Amino acid sequence: MPMPILTLKHGIPIWFLVLSLFLPRLSLFIGWIHMWWFFVPQPWAAVLWALLPRVLVLIFIHAHQGFGLWFWIHLVTAILVWGGSGASHNNRRIRRTRT
Repeated sequence: MPMPILTLKHGIPIWFLVLSLFLPRLSLFIGWIHMWWFFVPQPWAAVLWALLPRVLVLIFIHAHQGFGLWFWIHLVTAILVWGGSGASHNNRRIRRTRT
């Protein structure tokens, strides 16, 4: 079976790697619809998709490429997103209590 256009040597499409940096849940859903190999048979995969899609993306990248460059890019992005989201929620809460 031929691999889709724009893939890396380990078979993960570049569109998935780039889109999942910004919209991980959407990229997992599109990948699941269009390509059967995005399927993860573990029962906890649905929970991760709903609650922590970035973790599922990291598991998927690690399973196909190991600790490659894209894994580290996604890990740094996940840390920045998780770290920054707490600050924005705290700032919003502080602004509401002051008014």
